[in-house]
Parts: sequence; C-alpha cells; structure tokens
Amino acid sequence: MLKFILTGYIENALCQAEYDKLEDGTFSGRIPSCEGVVAFGKTLRECEDELRSTLEDWVLLGLKLGHKLPVLGEYDLNRIPRDEQVAAL
Repeated sequence: MLKFILTGYIENALCQAEYDKLEDGTFSGRIPSCEGVVAFGKTLRECEDELRSTLEDWVLLGLKLGHKLPVLGEYDLNRIPRDEQVAAL
C-alpha cells in the first residue's frame, strides 16, 4: 500500500477537527492537537475548507521553522530524513 506522509498527516489531523455553530449562524473549527489551528466560515463547508488550508500552512511553516509538530497516529513529521545514496545512471 502506497502511503503519502504529508497527506496522511493532514487527513489524520482533520479527523480530529471539532466544529461549533456560533450564535450568528457561522461556524468555527479547530484541531485540538494542533495548537493555534482555527478557522471560521459562513457555512460548515467553508469552515472545513478554511481549516484545511490553515492546517496545511501551519504544517509547512512548522517544518520550515523546525518546530516540533504533534505526532498524529502513525505520522511523525519530526523525524530527520536519512540521506541515502542514489546510484548514478
């Protein structure tokens, strides 16, 4: 089975998302294990899309800045990549 690490991480995080309908009829969403990842939208679908976008930016910025990201299920983005030799063709 082919696994895409970043896609799996994002999907795992989104499975943990919590949404609330606010008093004004709009929606808020957050991912508790990913501190600071929150989003708002006029509809639930808009909020879900905004939360995905916010999460993607949060992950990429965290990787770029070397922040420790939470391990989600089997996905650990904190591991240091191994350098493997590639045979020349």
